[in-house]
Amino acid sequence: MGNQAAIVAEGLSKRFGRVQALEGIDFEQPAGTVLGVLGPNGAGKTTTVRILATLLTPDGGRARVAGLDVVERAPAVRRLIGLSGQYAAMDPYLTGRENLAMIGRLYGLGRRQARHRAGELLERFGLVKAAGRQARTYSGGMRRRLDVAASLVAQPPVLFLDEPTTGLDPRGRIAVWQLLGELTEHGTSLLLTTQYMDEAERLADSIVVIDRGRVIASGTPGELKAQVGGDRLELQAAPGADPRPLAQALAGLGTGPPVVDVRAGRVVLPVTDGPEVLAELARRLATSGLRVADLALRRPSLEDVFLALTGQPGAGATHATPSGTETAAETGSSEPTLARTV
Repeated sequence: MGNQAAIVAEGLSKRFGRVQALEGIDFEQPAGTVLGVLGPNGAGKTTTVRILATLLTPDGGRARVAGLDVVERAPAVRRLIGLSGQYAAMDPYLTGRENLAMIGRLYGLGRRQARHRAGELLERFGLVKAAGRQARTYSGGMRRRLDVAASLVAQPPVLFLDEPTTGLDPRGRIAVWQLLGELTEHGTSLLLTTQYMDEAERLADSIVVIDRGRVIASGTPGELKAQVGGDRLELQAAPGADPRPLAQALAGLGTGPPVVDVRAGRVVLPVTDGPEVLAELARRLATSGLRVADLALRRPSLEDVFLALTGQPGAGATHATPSGTETAAETGSSEPTLARTV
């Protein structure tokens, strides 16, 4: 594809009866990159993928994949893409090997080449032992792996994966991530929809956030995190100690005034670059003779971004602990990247 964009969407709109599924979707994905498409359920992610994969015709706007219009050049687009949808689309009465070989033949591979490619993918996805069984006997996770493998049979230059690791156990997710990383290293352009923030953070070069049929944010993971604020230093006063002297010692150190929670004995200080202020923080604590029970540097996560933009936590987020305390999804905090006792 050279230097041309892998995918271009311009003003895509789609309506199903009274439901406006897409309302002017715009984005562009450079060739050889991974684009993560995030959004809550019903946001329009799958509809967007189905239009780009020529399975739906848009009501308005246009889209190009590998430089080809997805409506005017639909047959040519289909020869250049791979697609794995949210639900496995295998023939349940064919074996895993037969399914993959059949898809290879549909893509124009010779009989021997199709069988060889099927064997490669069965090996890569840990399905060799089940290769001779009918797909209907596979577990949900096995069917998911088989479906993702099917999208790779023809080694397409553009690959669409709609929530590809839903239903996979942690080992299966990691295996898919590793394979996708290898594909992109060799120039495959990948559009990935997901509700797993860790998946998007690990795989995506850039991200588009869709909500209610519109693109509400786009950028690299770092750029999106910057939209919800910088780092935060959180200091826990020694047991029984008043945290207000800590706040006074930190005055002027951050990008805003310290926030004091007297009841919890905690001080939160917004900072631009947490690691750079740690030395000055330690000096001030030593000079004032103050001690803290805990110190943590917290940075925004994609979960924070998703929550801030859509008002909903991403998949797998916990809303409350048994004790009733708030969690990261509610407070906007992420896991600590640094913690120590002073």
